[in-house]
Amino acid sequence: MSPRQGITSLFLASGRWRAVPTVRNTVGMCASQKREYSEDFLLKCYQDHKKLWESKKMPENVNLRSVFGNNELDLRDIKIYGFDYDYTLAHYKVAVENLIYDLGKNVLVSKYRYPEKIKNLQYNRDLAVRGLHYDIEKGLLMKLDQFQQLQIGSIYRGLTRLSQEEVMKIYGSRSLPLHYVEGHLKGDTKMAHLADLFSLPEMCLLSQVAQYFMDNDLPYHSVPLFNDVKAAISSIHPEMHRIVARNIEEYLIKDPGLVTFFERLKNNNKELFIITNSPFSFVNVGMTYLLGEDWRQYFDVVIASAKKPAFFTDSMRPFRELNEEILVQTWGPVTSLEKGKVYLEGNLKQLQEMKAWHGQELLYFGDHPYSDLADVSLNHSWRTGAIIWELDYEIQCLNSVEYKKTSGWLVVLQSLIESCQDLEDETSRQIVKKWVEERDQLRHKTKEMFNPQFGSVFRTHNNPTYFSRRLFRFADIYTSRLSNLNDYSINHTFYPRRGVLPHEYKSLFV
Repeated sequence: MSPRQGITSLFLASGRWRAVPTVRNTVGMCASQKREYSEDFLLKCYQDHKKLWESKKMPENVNLRSVFGNNELDLRDIKIYGFDYDYTLAHYKVAVENLIYDLGKNVLVSKYRYPEKIKNLQYNRDLAVRGLHYDIEKGLLMKLDQFQQLQIGSIYRGLTRLSQEEVMKIYGSRSLPLHYVEGHLKGDTKMAHLADLFSLPEMCLLSQVAQYFMDNDLPYHSVPLFNDVKAAISSIHPEMHRIVARNIEEYLIKDPGLVTFFERLKNNNKELFIITNSPFSFVNVGMTYLLGEDWRQYFDVVIASAKKPAFFTDSMRPFRELNEEILVQTWGPVTSLEKGKVYLEGNLKQLQEMKAWHGQELLYFGDHPYSDLADVSLNHSWRTGAIIWELDYEIQCLNSVEYKKTSGWLVVLQSLIESCQDLEDETSRQIVKKWVEERDQLRHKTKEMFNPQFGSVFRTHNNPTYFSRRLFRFADIYTSRLSNLNDYSINHTFYPRRGVLPHEYKSLFV
């Protein structure tokens, strides 16, 4: 076998391609600091890899309706199903984000006396993605991976992207300490994690106002700006609820498969419950639109205004029954949770005691990895499912021919770089440098396919995002909508995909 054949075999194995007839181990050939290869030979390796990559059949499309497993979950073990409301049962149109943005913007001007021209700003749905972090003191919106590493090229002050040199001058490192990123969990808030879809209007307003100040040479401090925008957005929820409830068809997407989903569960004698932070009057209008006037027949327990995540952690918050005629909570003690009644506040400890529900029998669905899923998963052994609406868009990007071709060549090129990076002669180093430049261009291209500023919700260049890591840790399964489960048996078992660990074979089939 010639050196070219051997080195080609090595590169293709690194890229996980199949049907490689040569299997000679030639790591030393390229990794050796003493061995030199001609320019023609390295360029031929590049060309051969590209031709072989172009000849390969592209991967099959990912099914938009798939349910993905992070942890093995046997639905035969599940007796009780629980649900959050916002962005779990209820999927909102972009009009809701526009409404939140406009109401918050008006509060900044009317209550906090921000410049009148702020009212001219318009919501940009394509500016940000869920799961970003905001450095409150430094006024920077950024994307982090699972190791708290900064994704250079996705760090913004206002609408202005920072260069790598500017980022290094500010942080002195490409990664941030865990205590800095997660200080909010211990009462030391330096970074805000914007992990729910309601945070998208907040991120947009925050960035645009900061940019307005910079463009007009108006001095400002990032901490009060963050606090003002956050307070403004928080204050408008009652008004937002009233407007949405009056015009529900304009704001809520009706999923025809949702009724089938709940009928299947009840026909199989499953118990169902809702725990939501939203007020019952708002939830009632939405659920009536989604499931019909008799929607409450499906649910054994309905809990509104729950104030999660405190609901899961604070056992000193008793349940209050709602007087539905006047929409006011009663004062008497709640000693049992009955079907047909509505309860407010409460806590998880009492819920489990009153219903005699236990850990692994429960499967709870939410859209927020922290406030919905983290505590019940870590401390109470509930099984968990995440509803991630962005999956529809992200999978459409993954299924595009352009993405498949670009990402496929990116993987092969990266393996080529990895195999030749230790060559020390100047000619080889210059060739590898050009490969690295091409790889960086491919990375940028794949990023922009999802979002020009921040890329995919789930991935940085090489690693899962910070958001993904929490999603994979706190959710046993995840999917884009509840009705996708209609495609599976009520007794289905979801299995996680067996991944290859760094120290294992690159492929089990060689």
